[in-house]
Amino acid sequence: MTGAQAAPRRPVILAADDDPAVLSAVRGDLRGRYGRHYRVLTAGGGAEAIDTLDALKLRGDAVAVVVSDQRMPEVSGTAVLGAARRLFPEVRTVLLTAYADTDVAIGAINDLHLDYYILKPWDPPEERLFPIVDDLLEDWHAHHRPGHVVTRVVGSRWSARTHEIRDFLQRNQIPMQWLDVDSSEEARVLSGAAGPDGLPLVITPDGAALHSPGLADLAAALGQKTRADAESFDLAIVGAGPAGLAAAVYGASEGLRTVCLEQLVPGGQAGQSSRIENYLGFPSGISGGDLARRAVTQARRFHVDLLAPTAAAGLDLTGPYPRIELVDGSAINCGAVILACGVSYRSLDVPGSTEFEGRGVFYGAAVSERDTVTGEHIVVVGGANSAGQAAVFFSDYARSVTILCRAGGLGAKMSSYLVEQIAARENIVVRCGASVRAVGGTDRVESVTIADAATGDTRELATSALFVFIGASPHTDWLPPQIARDGRGFILTGPGLGARRHHTLDGDRDPFLYETSAPGVFAVGDVRASSVKRVASAVGEGSVAVQFVHQVLRG
Repeated sequence: MTGAQAAPRRPVILAADDDPAVLSAVRGDLRGRYGRHYRVLTAGGGAEAIDTLDALKLRGDAVAVVVSDQRMPEVSGTAVLGAARRLFPEVRTVLLTAYADTDVAIGAINDLHLDYYILKPWDPPEERLFPIVDDLLEDWHAHHRPGHVVTRVVGSRWSARTHEIRDFLQRNQIPMQWLDVDSSEEARVLSGAAGPDGLPLVITPDGAALHSPGLADLAAALGQKTRADAESFDLAIVGAGPAGLAAAVYGASEGLRTVCLEQLVPGGQAGQSSRIENYLGFPSGISGGDLARRAVTQARRFHVDLLAPTAAAGLDLTGPYPRIELVDGSAINCGAVILACGVSYRSLDVPGSTEFEGRGVFYGAAVSERDTVTGEHIVVVGGANSAGQAAVFFSDYARSVTILCRAGGLGAKMSSYLVEQIAARENIVVRCGASVRAVGGTDRVESVTIADAATGDTRELATSALFVFIGASPHTDWLPPQIARDGRGFILTGPGLGARRHHTLDGDRDPFLYETSAPGVFAVGDVRASSVKRVASAVGEGSVAVQFVHQVLRG
């Protein structure tokens, strides 16, 4: 066959309702708004909707959104949406309900991870229907890309460098296909051409082959922005976790020329969470990565100069204005600084933990490893929310998940909704009063030795992976001595500075809330001493700090 290839089929939006008048209305609304870029299909009942989904799956079509009425005879709306999830895991779902069915909708949120429910009628659609579908389509496109725009990674599942690259791509939500040299014939062919020193191999969507690239080189090859547009800004933010991104959005939206530096991936520790279920405004929960993506989009809409991966190497406070020195030798001058540089999990510091880091020992959720743990026995170390979220997430893939917690019970630091979810998962085992003594294996993790705190007895568990969520080490080693810290390295701010006063041109004053021991330099989020380690509080601190930045700049 000659000539141009056929254009790819447009993604599908499917609507189902057994009421002809309602179905006609939703068809007209959806086609009028989305018909140019999507195929809007309809079904006159639940059974017809499932048959349509089966046919679309068989043809290899992409389904972006399914909108279904709940009250359909024989096959309900929740059954339709459940079938859609099974056939198209990335699909976004909307349930149309009457007021009396809200309990059903809330149940679907818990059982099916329903994205939204809409009460009938949805008039006017510009206010009650389209904003929801717009949001879901944006979310779907962030996770779905056709094969020709996917970055391919060739390497071994037991390679620390391969894990680093896969995790970087996953957390940046860059569509990726991983080819394991231990199980894929295509991977073996590609790795043979690359040679033993050329792995991991990254093949970008434009066909460029990168052999064991550093993250900065990989980011540049994929079009990530790592250098600022200017040398001077009103506000510089170090760290793009929830606190830093909130500060960036509020600063830029209020007219401040704002730059935000992130040494690795926007989102911080929260960005590694598989699902956050108690963040206000997301009744079905949201992954940390999706929350970060939305915040990054919002920041860029307000023209924040967001640089990642770009690391700060030093903070010079000797001149009239703060100056941030970057690892590449460049520098950024600014009127005020917000330090939102976050924390990292503490190292296990037991025999084998360093040797096997990235080859079975992972710090944080490492969602990119979900395929490698399928059918395996894995261990989660920690007793707070991050550990609980990871355990619940991985229990959908692993044969078994063992949680090791030093405390006498999970309720000490973990939210009750997570404790309840863990108790309901048959393949999750909780061992409280237990700690890791050693990690064993040959070229990868094969076992972990644990100790009982009460008896001192040890035992060995067979496992292929440890996911560690213990403690917090602040990223403050790069800061100058003028920034006061507590004994653990967390930054002291506001009332935590005691009787310290700031000397300004207008006279002495107390440090502002969240202001550090250096005038005009603020600290927010997890890196701040005595902060509340929750996403919502970090967002609040970041937004509030901007109000004091305005006062510093006016002074």
